[in-house]
Amino acid sequence: MLWRHNAKNMNKKEVLEIKKLFTPENSVITRICGCYVDGNKEIKLKTREAFHSIPENDAFKYYEIFKHSLSGSIGKNLLNMDFPLESEKAGGTQEFLLRLRDSRLTDDTLTDEFFNKIIENYNYGENYYIILIHAVYDVPGKSSDGEEMFDSSDTVYDYILCSICPVELSDAGLSYHIEDNTITDRIRDWIVKPPAKAFLFPEFNDRASDIHSVLYYTKNPDDIQEGFIENVFGTSSIPLSARAQSESFNTIVKQTLGEECRLETIQNIQESISEMVENAKENPEPLILKKSGVKRILENCGIEEEKLTDFDIQYDNVVGEKDTGIVVSNISNFKKFSIKSPDIMINVSPGKADLIETRIIDGKKYFLIPVSEDVTVNGVNVNC
Repeated sequence: MLWRHNAKNMNKKEVLEIKKLFTPENSVITRICGCYVDGNKEIKLKTREAFHSIPENDAFKYYEIFKHSLSGSIGKNLLNMDFPLESEKAGGTQEFLLRLRDSRLTDDTLTDEFFNKIIENYNYGENYYIILIHAVYDVPGKSSDGEEMFDSSDTVYDYILCSICPVELSDAGLSYHIEDNTITDRIRDWIVKPPAKAFLFPEFNDRASDIHSVLYYTKNPDDIQEGFIENVFGTSSIPLSARAQSESFNTIVKQTLGEECRLETIQNIQESISEMVENAKENPEPLILKKSGVKRILENCGIEEEKLTDFDIQYDNVVGEKDTGIVVSNISNFKKFSIKSPDIMINVSPGKADLIETRIIDGKKYFLIPVSEDVTVNGVNVNC
């Protein structure tokens, strides 16, 4: 399978620029289509209308859904994915989405085909509401100092956004009825919740349309639904989930170090990664490590060369040969350095991880932590 690999994907600044359009003042949405589906995958309702024709209060609710559809972190909740070249041929998944976008959602046959494809592949056993919008954004130019020039636009971003929202029955309870001045059982309604899945096509890459990529949103980063992605987008080059990336990195470190996996080494790795994050904090692009980057970290932390002999094979066995990369924010919690055993947990600020030492006292292994004057136990100041 041939791929067109982008050197760059959507970053957080570009995501925020699109999210800012979901307000009454900035809206560029032309049309909205909806499809309500029950737990048996049966269509109960379809809607198609110009977005400007819906009531103002309804529009506000939709804006919130669309903002949620582009929320979370790049590489965790928001995944950049490229289409394989074959999907761009007639009858391919990318070619279909392109036709859908170019129709501006005015072709009922195309929108019905799209809804049926979502229903067929989306794995969810309860009611949900599919929302599909089309929008056209005249991208403002930018001056040399980064200020937007709204009277200078030579780029049009023409896109569709699909949001898949669970529909749940409201909680049972009592409510006050003004008409008869009573408190009685509340009428339970079916509520459209924030989206569980969504996607933006094409990507807004380098502040322009990138028809070769799609931005996919998942509320639960550990539930990507690979089958849905493969069948709807035609791509099998799917990033690992956030948890899988963390577990893969930990497995690689453990397998590489073996019996030499000691506290001091993990401290060095943590400090090395923290330094990388600090140096890249002004960069809107997510910090991603591929095979060479992970190996470089281990080398810089003093791992002996002989322990890295089989690193490439071990990495491929854990991550897979399609190395989509490990997002650094998924593999380490930089707000604390955590040590766990069956009976204790120790959390230390990353910059102070070197305060913890290991000692052997009377033949037993101990963690040694210096005690400051300000110590509390369950919120109570104690003298040690």
